[in-house]
Amino acid sequence: MKRIAEFRGPSLLWLALVHIVLFMANMVAAAVLRHGALYVSPYAGAETIRLFFAQSPTAVKASSFFIFGSAVPLGIFAATIVSRLRYLRVRAAGTNIALFGGFAAAGALVLCAFFSWALSSPGVTASAPVVQALCQLSFLSGGAGFAVAFGLLVAGVSVTSYFTRLLPRGVAIFGIVLALAAELSSFSLISYPANFFIPITRYLGFVWMVLAAIKLAKSAPADQLSFTAEAA
Repeated sequence: MKRIAEFRGPSLLWLALVHIVLFMANMVAAAVLRHGALYVSPYAGAETIRLFFAQSPTAVKASSFFIFGSAVPLGIFAATIVSRLRYLRVRAAGTNIALFGGFAAAGALVLCAFFSWALSSPGVTASAPVVQALCQLSFLSGGAGFAVAFGLLVAGVSVTSYFTRLLPRGVAIFGIVLALAAELSSFSLISYPANFFIPITRYLGFVWMVLAAIKLAKSAPADQLSFTAEAA
């Protein structure tokens, strides 16, 4: 009887943890180098925003570096978790949705980092309107842009895993609710209160990544389970 090949790929849990650590490092670096001031509201006045970035170019560069770095393990996480689902014999469209969402979320973080890095340049911070525009672009790409895309990754994995029972029911439902909150963050473009969904997506997303990584690592294809049962 032919034995099923083992799944080969990087650890989903380690990828999730590296992504989380790098993103949190961006906040720590910003807080330390700015002496506690993490961010300025993109809705603040142009001059307020300009002064915030003009006075802390090193913090801006360090923060941008870690945000950029966090995008890499996120993209690999998306590719690996989709590969894992396909190994587990999932043939639903959700795998492609998850892959698109994961890559788009990683790309949004890259754009956020690049826009932020540009704000460390003295030539740029000399102009309040330019600084305000770049700050808003960074906020949009790292905020709603990231959240909506990440929500597609979560939805693609959670919905297919719910119907195929690859994730515990509670974890799958948690992912579906999280994905809904992520998509609602798109309303932040027209209504300020919807920005509330962005940090929910970001921080509960960390929890979902770890749970999904642990649970999917323990799943096996149906034909492999059949082989094990017959062998027993």
